[in-house]
Amino acid sequence: MQTVVDLTRCQGYAQCVFLAPEVFELHGEEGLLYATAVPDDQVERVRQAAAACPVQAILLGEGVSAGVR
Repeated sequence: MQTVVDLTRCQGYAQCVFLAPEVFELHGEEGLLYATAVPDDQVERVRQAAAACPVQAILLGEGVSAGVR
């Protein structure tokens, strides 16, 4: 599974970091780093993170790309 974060929507609430710290990481106060390829053992956590994102900035699936909803 792939993940993409629409950084134009992301507001830095960091729900993804709390729910899937192996995939998402805050860099500084507002910069978000993330793995685009989700390891199999992290898929459920990333799904939870996407569901918890208040601005729905996390896209999941195969072949997802930024700016495509």
